[in-house]
Amino acid sequence: MRLRVFGAVLVSSVLLVGTGQAVAAPERGAGSIAWQPCAEAQAIECGFLELPVDHARPKGEKFPLAVSRRRASDPSRRIGAMIINPGGPGGSGVEFSFAAEGVFSKEITDRFDVIGFDPRGVARSAPIRCSADVLARQPSLYPKSRAEFDAVVAYNRELRADCRKNTGALFDHVSTTDVAHDIDAIRRALGEKKINYFGVSYGTFMGQQYAELYGRNVRAMVQDSVVDHSLGTWRFIETLSRGVAGVFDEWVKWSDRTPSSPFHGRDLRAVWRGLLAKADRGELKDAQGDVVTAEALGALVQGTGYLPEWQWLAEHTAALEQGDPVQAGAFAKTELVEFPAVAVFCDDWNLRIRSWGEYQAVHAMDVRLSPDTRGNALGHTFLVACAGLPKASNPQRPLTIKNAPKILMTNSRYDPATVYEWAVNAHRQTRDTTVFVTYEGWGHVVYERSECTRKINDDYLLSLKLPHDGTRCAAVEPIVSAKTTNRPWLSDHGLIRIPT
Repeated sequence: MRLRVFGAVLVSSVLLVGTGQAVAAPERGAGSIAWQPCAEAQAIECGFLELPVDHARPKGEKFPLAVSRRRASDPSRRIGAMIINPGGPGGSGVEFSFAAEGVFSKEITDRFDVIGFDPRGVARSAPIRCSADVLARQPSLYPKSRAEFDAVVAYNRELRADCRKNTGALFDHVSTTDVAHDIDAIRRALGEKKINYFGVSYGTFMGQQYAELYGRNVRAMVQDSVVDHSLGTWRFIETLSRGVAGVFDEWVKWSDRTPSSPFHGRDLRAVWRGLLAKADRGELKDAQGDVVTAEALGALVQGTGYLPEWQWLAEHTAALEQGDPVQAGAFAKTELVEFPAVAVFCDDWNLRIRSWGEYQAVHAMDVRLSPDTRGNALGHTFLVACAGLPKASNPQRPLTIKNAPKILMTNSRYDPATVYEWAVNAHRQTRDTTVFVTYEGWGHVVYERSECTRKINDDYLLSLKLPHDGTRCAAVEPIVSAKTTNRPWLSDHGLIRIPT
């Protein structure tokens, strides 16, 4: 392997796929990072931190963790280091740091060193490696028979074995608990007594586990769009289904009040259900002549709900209704799974469907709770992709944070990915140590939504001033645009394609 900072190059027969409560690791001497200008962003520094594959064996095999640093623009007023992560699982914190000036307010980038990192097994940090020919054989994650379900289970096991063989020992150590230990290693390498942390989506889970293990090392922590790691299989799917159903309902309401919508003054829900019926008959196709499934339509609703991009969705729906060719790239390929995300998720969650009958029952509930999207595509993908795999090493449990300062949790009311119920429940488990703010609008990730949400976050990060628990920020109407906005750090990393 030849490493540049960054631009890791690997040439081989394998494909680089982007990829119980633990006790805190003992304090050890700080590692070092040889900082150099990043190949992709010269104004930002990049480097690698050598860490143990298994934190329980600190003298054992090592791997390089990719880290980036955007220094505070006003060093005389520097507060400290803020470690950031965009979620996924499988998202690149290094890439997130490259976008820091476009995401955070000037006061934040003036006063904090913004620290990104690629979690172990992801992107530049010893990425999980899987054979391309095995990946190419993946069956549909929407089995229609017992035989198809059994084929998915067999494939999941084959793929896991292949990736484990090609990745090596790290494959068995990519849980979020492992990542929490890595975050504290970054803190030590930076020479910081305490860190600030800004986690988005699955990055909130990293923050939760860090706060449980290393709460005394936290100055401030924002959990934006909150994961609830206490849910069992049925509750996991139930909450996600209700969440995406609410997003669909909000799109319909938006169309009713928005003159630019092609369905303003019409019954959008009836039109949509007609398209679902057409898809079920195999009569709905994209510009390349490929059949568009009802599940792909549902995934499109979920994917465009991230920002949201409802004008774009309405115009593409109108084209489908009229029988016009629609670009093939508009539709999520729900059967294509980015394995690092699944490898991490399946090590963090025991959501194991044990039989064809159980799959049918769970999927029926999913569709019943959100019929207009045929369930929640993201939750379904994770659920089926973990079927047949070994038990998770970091399974679900209630969140317990005892030794950290007050943490800020925020969530949109209509979030298609980390649904509002998750944030409410995570806050309920940690009322003594978290303050919860609701953005009463739409989309995934709260920070940029309004002047209210940005000010609450900035005041807390800069001065540790917290709002009253239960504060609500009013919704801001989504921007009406037929062109989607490309924010590469805001995605689910391949599980649902957000149109660009």
